[in-house]
Amino acid sequence: MKILAVDTTSGACSVALYDQGQVKERFVRAERDHTRRLLPMVEQVLGESGYSLGQLDSLAVSQGPGSFTGLRIAISCVQGLAFSADLPVVPVSSLAALALGAVRENPDWATRQMPVLAALDARMQEVYWGLYDVTKPGHALLPDQVSSPEQVIASLESAGYVTAGESGVDQGKAALLAAGPGWGYPELAELNPRELLLDAGIHAQDIAVLAADLWQQGKQVSADTLQPAYLRNEVTWKKRERIRPSK
Repeated sequence: MKILAVDTTSGACSVALYDQGQVKERFVRAERDHTRRLLPMVEQVLGESGYSLGQLDSLAVSQGPGSFTGLRIAISCVQGLAFSADLPVVPVSSLAALALGAVRENPDWATRQMPVLAALDARMQEVYWGLYDVTKPGHALLPDQVSSPEQVIASLESAGYVTAGESGVDQGKAALLAAGPGWGYPELAELNPRELLLDAGIHAQDIAVLAADLWQQGKQVSADTLQPAYLRNEVTWKKRERIRPSK
């Protein structure tokens, strides 16, 4: 199985090739110029592998949540490649990739019997977040959502992952592993997780690994049906209205 994965969800640009269980990645931290960088990186990864686009089984991309602009760039790129080579696409949660990357960078996490809470800064005092099984980071224990830090804690309490009053440094550490810049909000950090990887990022190599499993499950889609998972659709709609006001 050969899958090419692309990501521009956050402040980085990455492309990776999954080839029969082996993954090679090009990763560049860049807040801007994703559009200019992405296709040359795709060509480099394919060139180094010796494969053409048509020899792949599928493409994969971070579906979101994340930066609206970043998601559109990656998804548009993958749609163009998919149409040109008649390939299916596997959409992958950016939060699942974030959780998997944190476990990959911290192998000892896999021995901990506690979930990974991946969180990205959604601005406006909210975070994109998802709760994932540490032994199977692609398996969501709670669905990806956007909430205030206080609402995150309330949701965890309601689902039984955190007991009321467990947050706060004086109350000990919550039985959670934490990954992602969304944990920079002090209100969320009050959960005091057992371990925290604040600078965890989203990598195409993790998207590729997750996509391989999803591909085996038959969860690929056609390029024309690929849609970003913004989670904050009302904000997206307002932005579209400002750009293209109704008549």
